[in-house]
Order: sequence, then C-alpha cells, then structure tokens
Amino acid sequence: MRFKNGVVFGIAGALAALTTLAAVAQTRQPGEWPQWRGPDRTGISQEKGLLKSWPAGGPRLVWKATGLGGGYSTPSIAGGRLYGMGYRDTQEVVWAYDAATGREVWSLPVTTANREIGYNEGSRCTPTVDGDRLYAVGVSGDLLCLERATGKVRWRKNLVSDFGGKIPNWGYTESPLIDGDKVIVTPGGAAATLVALDKNSGEVIWKSQVPDGNAAAYASAIVADVDGQRQYIQYITGGLVGVAAKDGKLLWRYNKPANGIVITTPIYHDNHVFATTAYGKGGGVVRLATTPSGMTATEVYFDPEMQNHHGGVVRLGEHIYYFEGWHTGRFVCREFKTGKLVWSEDTKRKGSLVYADGRFYVRNERGPVTLVEATHTGHVETGAFDQPERTGKAAWAHPVVAGGRLYLRDQDFMLCYDVKQP
Repeated sequence: MRFKNGVVFGIAGALAALTTLAAVAQTRQPGEWPQWRGPDRTGISQEKGLLKSWPAGGPRLVWKATGLGGGYSTPSIAGGRLYGMGYRDTQEVVWAYDAATGREVWSLPVTTANREIGYNEGSRCTPTVDGDRLYAVGVSGDLLCLERATGKVRWRKNLVSDFGGKIPNWGYTESPLIDGDKVIVTPGGAAATLVALDKNSGEVIWKSQVPDGNAAAYASAIVADVDGQRQYIQYITGGLVGVAAKDGKLLWRYNKPANGIVITTPIYHDNHVFATTAYGKGGGVVRLATTPSGMTATEVYFDPEMQNHHGGVVRLGEHIYYFEGWHTGRFVCREFKTGKLVWSEDTKRKGSLVYADGRFYVRNERGPVTLVEATHTGHVETGAFDQPERTGKAAWAHPVVAGGRLYLRDQDFMLCYDVKQP
C-alpha cells in the first residue's frame, strides 16, 4: 500500500496511516469549506484574522481562473483544492482546481449537459468533501462518489433510474449530505423521497417515503439532534419534513411555506426550524417537540413578507440575517424565534451572504460585493467593490471565505481575493 511520497509502509505504518485518514474525515480542518454553506451547512466560517474593512477598490485580487464551465454552484474547498461542477460544451463535468494558483488539477465528464431544463447554463451542486472522497450530484440526477486526488469514480447512482425520482424543472440542485457512514440525497417521489446510501459502496441503507408533495425541490438537507433523536431536515415541494436518521421514518412535516420552488436551506436551532421561500409564500418557524405519540411540529409564526429567494439565511445567536424580497431586496435582521424585524436596509437588489470573523460577505447578484458588520444594532458597511468583469447574467453563486481568501464564481470563471489581515 502506497502512502506519503510513494514510500511503502509496513502493516503497522499502514494501519496508522489509515487511522489518521479516518480521523481527518471526521475533523474539520482550519481554512476549509468542505461542502455547501461551509463546515456545518450554516453559512458560517470560524476563521479569524480577516480584514475588518476593505481599501478603495476592494481587497487584492490573487488570481482569476477561467474555463470552469457554466454553473451556478459555489466551490467546496479542502486540502488546498477547489472542487466544483460545470457545463463544458456538451458535457457536465466535475473539476478540481489548485486553490493557491487557480490552475486545473483534473476534470471528469459526468454525463451529457442537460439543456432541457430551465436556466440551462450549468450545474447547481456544490460537491461534498469527506476524507479522501468527493460526492456530487449532476443536474440530471447522477450521484457520484469520486477519489479526491484523481477524480476516479468509486461508485455512481442515478436518482431517476435507480430510485424513481423526477428531475425538477430547473434540474437537481442538491448538494449531498454526509453523516457518519451515510450519504443523504433527495430523489423525490413516493418510493424514495429521501435515500440514505452507504458512502463507501453506494448500497442502499434506507428509503424514506413521504406522502404528498414529495417531489425534490432545490434545497439541501441538514442534520439535527432533536431531544436525543438524530434526524435529517429537508425542504421539498410540499414543505419541510424531518426523517429519522436510523431508518428514514417520517417524523414530522410542516406544509408552509411551500410552493414547489423552495431553494433556501432551512435553519435549525434549539428545537426550532426556520424556512423561507419566495413567490409570495413567505417564511416561518416551527417548534419541534417529542410526545408519547411521536414528534410534533407546531407553528410559532408565519409571515408572507419573509421571502428569501435563493441567497441564503445566516443565524447568529438569536438573530437571522438575509435578503428579503423577490425581484428586489432589502437586507434584514430579524429575531429567530419571533420573526420580529430588528432592522432593514433597502438595497434594491437581491444577494447572497456568508459570515466570517465579525463580518458578512455579501454578493449582490447584479451589484457590488460588500463587507457588512455583523450586528443586530444596524446595517454598517465597511467595504465595497465592483466585480471587475461580469458575464452579464445574475451572479447567483454564493461567496465562499476559506483560508484567508474570498472566492467568487461567475459561471465560467472564478475570482480569488486575499482578505487576510497583513
């Protein structure tokens, strides 16, 4: 068995190396963004020592990479590499780039690019890094487990042909969730609304059957421990659902807000779940509780004005922050458990955001990139710059902050900025 620098270790050395790899798979590494919305799927980075304000014109541009292929997804970052997906001519591909230089390391064709879906410019999935493996879902439902080092396929499934799913109008958009030895994805449909597969072999562990409104939408699942019961919370066309991690049993559901076009990842905190969508359907919170007859989801509040299209929601303490609105937007701060509006800033445009070191990194879809102080006392901007070039399309890929760098994808190209304090 070959390990570091091509040296062949003995049995003891091999076992020690394998133990180290297993530990790495379960440990969050500093400066990494291993999946959709970061280490915990919350849009929050734990990095410190970042710039508190930007100079005129923004932070220093380190590199620009081109040729990614069309796509709306953000990259994942681990082990000094960026991983992502895109349409390159007639093919949908998974790729790996060097994070230091922006040069391609490898790429792998997944399948033929699906041009029949709406907004058909490219891929949606942010690949998920787990140890030495990478998991990705193509627009047409191709689920792949790859070797991170080379892109070699270890196993693959298809959410339609293998599980009876149906491709959503805008294609499969989910980023796979890894939990222990399981990979969780959402084919949609009566037979397998969600499925859990063995992450090493791809073998089915369970299929979760959710009645009514069970088609896959565009959100990605999260994991939560509620009253000692581990579960997966997903936002499907019929609303929010929670299923048991051990067997996929449906535990609870909440049918609003739902409109069939739900995109934003739900937020879990202290037995409460927040979900929001656009198109006039709003957002709200349910409180989860365990009773002798099972788990209940009781509505705490619902407000049709609380609409987030696809820019994401970040919770800090007892407050949530996001862009509210559909065609236009305002940056808002609300109390998580009550929905009470704390402050709002009319930006007249939508955007996406992540949090790192006391600041929000905000990407307006057609406007500037801004740095905003993370506080519930008001909107305080401490930096802004205009993206030096644009594709002309709305920039929907969320920003990523990892390793002292800010990454911005815009379809076929990516920009890398240095945001570390000198």
